Amino acid sequence: MFRFAIKAGLAGGAMYFSKQEGIWDENTEKVYERYSTALKPHLDSVKKQIPLDIPAFPSSGELCFVTKHYYNEGVKSTFNFIHRLPCYAGQLVKRGSDAIKQALDAQQSEQATPVAAATTKK
Repeated sequence: MFRFAIKAGLAGGAMYFSKQEGIWDENTEKVYERYSTALKPHLDSVKKQIPLDIPAFPSSGELCFVTKHYYNEGVKSTFNFIHRLPCYAGQLVKRGSDAIKQALDAQQSEQATPVAAATTKK
């Protein structure tokens, strides 16, 4: 319960902060450009401190394309899974029924073996 409260608080805080920043009111490209220019000085100071080469921010057009592409791939994969769900369910039911049949056959063979051994001793 405590874990859920922390997650809900973080999600609510993120929504509140994003609303206060105007992310939901502005055009997303304007927000991206605003944050890109705001982070540029900090990125430059990090570049000076770290000897690694940090790549530049992608342009807003590239970022929008990549975001749309991965969103669309996620939607396609989700609907593909939903489309194949009856097949997956049928496979799981078949596996389960086969496992139950094997367990019952093994149990019956174990019960039949002592009876046959007892009848031969008499």
